[in-house]
Amino acid sequence: MPKLQGFDFWRQTLKGARFVVAPMVDQSELAWRLLSRRHGAELCYTPMFHAQVFVRDANYRRENLYNEVCPEDRPLITQFCANDPEVFIQAALLAQDYCDAIDLNLGCPQMIAKRGHYGVFLQDEWELLEKMVKLAHEKLSVPITCKIRVFDDVEKTVKYAQMLERAGCQLLTVHGRTKDQKGAQTGIASWEHIKAVRKAVKIPVFANGNIQHLSDVERCLEETGVQGVMSAEGNLHNPALFKGCSPPVWEMAEEYLEVVREHPPCTLSFIRAHLFKLWHHTLQIHQDLREELAKVKTVEGLAEVSLQLKLRCQEEMSRCNGAKDRDSGLPFPHWICQPYVRPPPKDPLVNGNGVPSEVKKPGAHKRALEDDPDSNPDGLSKNKLKKKSRNPHKNFCPEQKPKYIKCEQCGNPKGNKCVFNLCRGCCKKKAFKEVADCPSHGLRFKTKAEKRKLEEESQEKTSAAPLTVASSPPPPQTKGHTAPAP
Repeated sequence: MPKLQGFDFWRQTLKGARFVVAPMVDQSELAWRLLSRRHGAELCYTPMFHAQVFVRDANYRRENLYNEVCPEDRPLITQFCANDPEVFIQAALLAQDYCDAIDLNLGCPQMIAKRGHYGVFLQDEWELLEKMVKLAHEKLSVPITCKIRVFDDVEKTVKYAQMLERAGCQLLTVHGRTKDQKGAQTGIASWEHIKAVRKAVKIPVFANGNIQHLSDVERCLEETGVQGVMSAEGNLHNPALFKGCSPPVWEMAEEYLEVVREHPPCTLSFIRAHLFKLWHHTLQIHQDLREELAKVKTVEGLAEVSLQLKLRCQEEMSRCNGAKDRDSGLPFPHWICQPYVRPPPKDPLVNGNGVPSEVKKPGAHKRALEDDPDSNPDGLSKNKLKKKSRNPHKNFCPEQKPKYIKCEQCGNPKGNKCVFNLCRGCCKKKAFKEVADCPSHGLRFKTKAEKRKLEEESQEKTSAAPLTVASSPPPPQTKGHTAPAP
């Protein structure tokens, strides 16, 4: 049977899902997805998985996807970050039987994505992305989808989306923020960009950004014309967002912990992070329990701290008879599930002359070194000049720096003096299998085996040596008696 595409895929496989839980690293695990589905979510994404690690590490596959198979957890889309078409396809092939589609992450703006060269930092490499999506469309038995961020220019964003559609993308999620809109500079997502993409492509589109309440979801659907709306932070602070209600925090916390117990194992750090998000506003007041929540080492310990927070909130409720806490600046009392609104960037600092200091804007270019009277002919900064004074042969030119040699098995950087020309992980497996040493990685399997063998031989010799029995002295002679004859 040929795989469904475009709107047929959205209507039949995804059942026309409109309310979508976003892929979130270490936060959209099975227990949280099931909780969200109970409260209105119609489609969930797995956390983002690293394609290269997924391919080489069976434990990573088992712990993050294979062990989380649950009939209630469908429809489900698995997301990967990748920058190599072959590795991406290998990972997708290993995951396709456990989900309804494979998503390529082209939206992560974090520094780890920049270092790993994936996520939104691939958005200018259209040839590579076209190859990855096209290969996935041809090879996989499930559809390929993409999650992107927008460019400043609406027209360029539209062309970007159309390129992915031509390559074989069957559903597109558009986060209406640019690469630089993150952290303190997050700002408002542009629904205009999302609307323009929706009009330009012939595949289903999901919108992401500015979703804090169910009313935002409905307004976004109406203004942009998209097929569905995805929520990340709004969902983390209120998993009942798609239901249109704001329950007391302890109800969601208790229900989440119940799901965690029903579907073990769940990583403790994931559970702790969810409780911190749910109790965010309350923990600003009860700082002592914030510290306690950070310290406990078991699920039951986390549940106990959550119970203490519940009792304190109920005590406050009885004192104020449910009146609104006007001093907090929140729309609801702090014990009610509600969105966290990120504070805007701070005002510019005022210098000694009473003139506001200049605030460095994201992406702003540094002042040219040649305009500096203290600049040097090499064009190096003061920091680099200090490094050069310590090491005159240091090379600061990226083009001339030696490229690392890849491990023969996984593609990671190999150890410089590894006897097998492998990275440490692959070297350890090979050295263990062949009982060999690798001084470069500090592996001594052969040495330890020889030492054990010598110890065993020494023990065998000791146990095989004849035992010498000391002769006992003759019994003492008693006066008036003679010793019996032998």
